[in-house]
Amino acid sequence: MSDNTIDLDFGTTAQKQQDGEKLPVVLLALDQGKYDMARSLDELRALADANGMDAVAEVVQKRATPEAATLLGEGKVAEARLVCQNLNAAAAIFDGELTGSQIRNLSAALQVEVLDRTMLILEIFRARATTNEGKLQTELATLRYQLPRLQGLGESLSRQGGGGGGGGGARRGAGETKLELDRRHLHHRIEHLEGRLKEMEKRRGETRRARQKNNVPVVALVGYTNVGKSSLLNALCGEQIFEADMLFATLDPTARKLTLPSGLQIILVDTVGFVSRLPHHLVEAFKSTLEEAAFADVIVKVADAGDAQAAEQLAVTDEVLGSLDCEGIPQLVVYNKCDTANLLPFDPDVLLTSAKTGVGLPALLAKLDDVLAHRVRGIEVLLPYDKLALADILRSRGSVAEEAYREDGVYYRATVKVDDLHRFEPYLL
Repeated sequence: MSDNTIDLDFGTTAQKQQDGEKLPVVLLALDQGKYDMARSLDELRALADANGMDAVAEVVQKRATPEAATLLGEGKVAEARLVCQNLNAAAAIFDGELTGSQIRNLSAALQVEVLDRTMLILEIFRARATTNEGKLQTELATLRYQLPRLQGLGESLSRQGGGGGGGGGARRGAGETKLELDRRHLHHRIEHLEGRLKEMEKRRGETRRARQKNNVPVVALVGYTNVGKSSLLNALCGEQIFEADMLFATLDPTARKLTLPSGLQIILVDTVGFVSRLPHHLVEAFKSTLEEAAFADVIVKVADAGDAQAAEQLAVTDEVLGSLDCEGIPQLVVYNKCDTANLLPFDPDVLLTSAKTGVGLPALLAKLDDVLAHRVRGIEVLLPYDKLALADILRSRGSVAEEAYREDGVYYRATVKVDDLHRFEPYLL
């Protein structure tokens, strides 16, 4: 990056780790009574942990009206500075969004680097993205977040970037300020990233149309981060994708083939997880990925059965799905990690599963078969020996339960897709 642009990395504390040690950080929050503060701070602590940080203290102020410059009052800021000094904190993380000037003011007052909740999530996204699309989406979200904050991040951004008086009577304009150069650079980069992502979205649309042409149902796993979606996909499909007990362990969507008990083949898609108060621009940046849910035939909403806030997790999921126009798509509710739960829901419509022990997985597969039953049909056919090419369709696009050779042909008891049924009508028994 040239001298005329700013450094776009703001989670620099994550790069200062040595020998695998977690960086000590202090959590800051302003409690205006708008949401469960204890729950929110627990989540922020987990986000910090996922980014290689150790939340060593919390400084919370109950205040109806925030201080414009720092959100927290002067006395609470002074208290936070002492806490950071005494605990040798490397950074402070604010539970909410800050403006550029508020970041600058708090950093100067506390004498440590200051991040807000969104910056922390973006830092995690950047570290976890593995596909080219995921990296581009994360960069786009970062630039969109930084653009309105450029002016408040520091006086150095407003210094002159060129121009000035010249010798010999030359008269040149004042030139662009550093801020203007930075802003122009970000606009150009954002336009470039949006174009790249549109191309990728177009290719994904072609893949989606190919699935629809082949009539392969898509089932999307959606839900809060760290509820075990990746573990569930691994348990059902036998494919090993990365899974860990942390927020945003996986970021990029993963699709795997799965054959249901009826023989119907489906595509199971694991999507990026959600958190409470997920900023709108993050949803927008990852919308092309999240739209896998909007185009799915079935949405499986996954919650953590061992979490007392499982209902709130599902509410967050519903909120995000609502922004993606997923109305009309059949939805199943799955409480995963039921082996860790002390109290399980009694709702008969809720499926209880454990990716770890396998409990409830057959019931989930059977339920998916029920929901997608209109896609397949059980048949008995007698195929003449000169029509056995049709048997390949039975095996590749359906499933064969019984096969027997007879004098006048081969008998099959099988499951086929409704779209293929016309091929076998002359030979139905």
